[in-house]
Amino acid sequence: MAREKTAEGLTLLGEQRTDYGYDYAPEALETFQNRHTDLDYWVRFNCPEFTTLCPITGQPDYGTIYISYMPAERMVESKSLKLYLVSFRNHGDFHEDVVNVIMRDLIRLMQPKYIEVQGKFLPRGGISIDPYANYGISGTKYETLAWERLSMHDRVPERVDNR
Repeated sequence: MAREKTAEGLTLLGEQRTDYGYDYAPEALETFQNRHTDLDYWVRFNCPEFTTLCPITGQPDYGTIYISYMPAERMVESKSLKLYLVSFRNHGDFHEDVVNVIMRDLIRLMQPKYIEVQGKFLPRGGISIDPYANYGISGTKYETLAWERLSMHDRVPERVDNR
């Protein structure tokens, strides 16, 4: 395990002491080599305890962040992703911005074939906001997939009875 970790350049995985920074920190993200580049497959992360701040009032916003992607050469390491998502705790941004920032940071980091990020935020003032963003590599079937999934997104809205 230690040899693989060093070979991959991972610094956070397996560390017994973790420093949780609460200020936006894209530098926390780390990647490792996808060993199945010949396959198209999904990787999905669910972060049900996501917290950020309203950029106007400074009040906390709570929600779930869903990240799904098809890896190309590199994959995001899950502990670094957790630390990155925690780094939004004292970061002020609108829900729509948060989802797009997360997506863009992950695209820069690993250049996936396809990625989508969705936020499902708890209501404040009687309204919940559920932004969705996606991306597929331009000029490929993944760009087509991105458009198809975006155009069909929320065609059948979910029943909201759990918030």
